[in-house]
Amino acid sequence: MPTAPAIDATAVAVGLARALRAAGVATGPDRTQTFLGALGLLRPALRSDVYWAGRLTLCGSRDDLERYDRVFAACFDRRPHPRDPMRSVGVPKPQPRVAAAASGASDGTDATGDDRTPPTAALASSAEVLRHRDMAELTPAERAQLRRLLAAFALSGEPRRTPRLRPARRGGVDPRRTVRELLRHGGEPARLRHHAPTTRPRRVVLLLDVSGSMDPYADALLRFAHAAAHGAAARTPTEVFTIGTRLTRVTREMAHRDPDAALAAVADAVPDRSGGTRLGEMLRSFLDRWGQRSCARGAVVVVLSDGWERGDPALLAAQMRRLHRLAHRVVWANPRKARPGYAPLAAGMAAALPHVDAFVEGHSLAALERLAAVVRGVAADA
Repeated sequence: MPTAPAIDATAVAVGLARALRAAGVATGPDRTQTFLGALGLLRPALRSDVYWAGRLTLCGSRDDLERYDRVFAACFDRRPHPRDPMRSVGVPKPQPRVAAAASGASDGTDATGDDRTPPTAALASSAEVLRHRDMAELTPAERAQLRRLLAAFALSGEPRRTPRLRPARRGGVDPRRTVRELLRHGGEPARLRHHAPTTRPRRVVLLLDVSGSMDPYADALLRFAHAAAHGAAARTPTEVFTIGTRLTRVTREMAHRDPDAALAAVADAVPDRSGGTRLGEMLRSFLDRWGQRSCARGAVVVVLSDGWERGDPALLAAQMRRLHRLAHRVVWANPRKARPGYAPLAAGMAAALPHVDAFVEGHSLAALERLAAVVRGVAADA
């Protein structure tokens, strides 16, 4: 009887931890190492062992449990993702441990004898490979798994200080609370009260190119935009626009919790999908209507486009310069950047690049995770 391939528990742990981090769960190196240690005591080839090891070591709060279930199902289940975001996936029931055969081989079945569940290691490996695959080259099955992973994504804006103050143990002295404390003690010396500034995430504005050249990536990027408004960081104000031959604000259409319903609404609202590209004119329309007095000022603006421009590149350069003055930061994600030998030689991309704070890739799930780190204002993971 041929023996099963060795299980790479490290790949399982790192792949799941990365996916959870993208969904907003704080899976730092310490938690990942604890998870890896738990897998060393269990069987990483069994779904139930991996599930409970990760649930007990990677989740730090009650809010993390629902995100964990969604990410785990996206990574290790072949069945479609549930449409109701408030329903967590089925929790595997713990099964009694069965002694392994003398040969140490595993046939991929759990203690219940159900051999329909694929080996966890194989699914973890495929999910890790999928993170780095170009979204334009995925098979239908891989696209379905990518949709499930994107549904659990999270995008948080860079934190900014606000004028509001909150009680704190350290910081500046809060005179009002300190005086009230003195009055409560009849004027006797009392403990000083302190306050500190509160922080809020900056607004995030997504400008999605839906022209014909971006068509292979449009569905995944729209789902990425939907997750940005409904993920773990939903408190981040997020505006979504599509750009092509027209500028369309689709923030209202993205309000649907179901990604499929949201994309159907976007399809009805966007008449220029798979058409031409007039980036300069669309940016001018955006800045004239939404930028100067509204959502672009002080925001992190993300342009997801390959930079192909049919109009005047000088107009695009002027509008990018204008956008750069208004926004806190301008990030450009280009799916073509990852291709071997790529250089920003297209007229539109060359005109825009001098006015961009960060120029990143946008072709894969791993690239979108790095983009999310840039938007948060932290360095992306290596």
